[in-house]
Amino acid sequence: MSAVNDTKSNSAVFLLTGIPGQEDVHPWISIPFCLMYAISIVGNSFILFIIKTDPNLHEPMYIFLSMLAITDLGLLIATIPTILGIFLFNSRDISLDACFAQLFFIHSLQCMESSVLLLMSFDRFIAICNPLRYTSILTLQRVAKMGLVFVLRSVAVIFPLPFLLKRYQYCGANVLSHSYCLHQDVMKMACSDITVNNIYGLSVAISTMGLDSLLIFLSYVMIIKTVLSIASPMECLTALNTCVSHLCAVLLFYIPEIGLALIHRFGNSSSHLLQILLGYVYRLVPPL
Repeated sequence: MSAVNDTKSNSAVFLLTGIPGQEDVHPWISIPFCLMYAISIVGNSFILFIIKTDPNLHEPMYIFLSMLAITDLGLLIATIPTILGIFLFNSRDISLDACFAQLFFIHSLQCMESSVLLLMSFDRFIAICNPLRYTSILTLQRVAKMGLVFVLRSVAVIFPLPFLLKRYQYCGANVLSHSYCLHQDVMKMACSDITVNNIYGLSVAISTMGLDSLLIFLSYVMIIKTVLSIASPMECLTALNTCVSHLCAVLLFYIPEIGLALIHRFGNSSSHLLQILLGYVYRLVPPL
């Protein structure tokens, strides 16, 4: 990293972090990372290919699944270069502009993935609680409009973040906690008062992923209530089986995300290794 003559001067780069204390075995650690990335990219691409080529799958549930696959691919592409750069080539430097661009894409895609999981829960809610009106409510045109609205929402709320960060000057070591840039991590490197970023970032998290998770929870409350009213235990099991994969995806997405957000904002005494592991789980497991 370039030298800093003044504690208030802007540094040229941030330094990303791999797994502290394990630098000697980073090339070996990269092997499972590469395998997981390869499986995730090939698997999600194959899902998209199957859905596109099979006319029988041009239905709301599979369109939402294709949206989820596209979002996961975007998240992988946004994080692959810096993570593998660290483990394979010990390339830890990232310029401020590149870091701001990366965090914009990561947080935008996070919001989009949260939105897609909400749409998938809405799909299950309609299919189980109001099956006779499923095709009339979830038309392809309406699905496309909902998807577009959530994409625009994600981009609109995240767009200010890089510009808010660009106002600050950064001093000191500028060593980030992860192998990629996150808003809550980068803003701690600023020499100035970060109250505005803190409040805005928290507001965005609550109004997007916080609200989405609450609506997903309420939809499952209604789904369980409807399923329990079904007389046959076999019918109950069949209905719930259609939700299992989605529920697993929701838990894998939200638990590490919420944990990571809480640790960054309130867990100053928490283990640095815990932050790093949660970050990798959050990036690698849901797409896989």
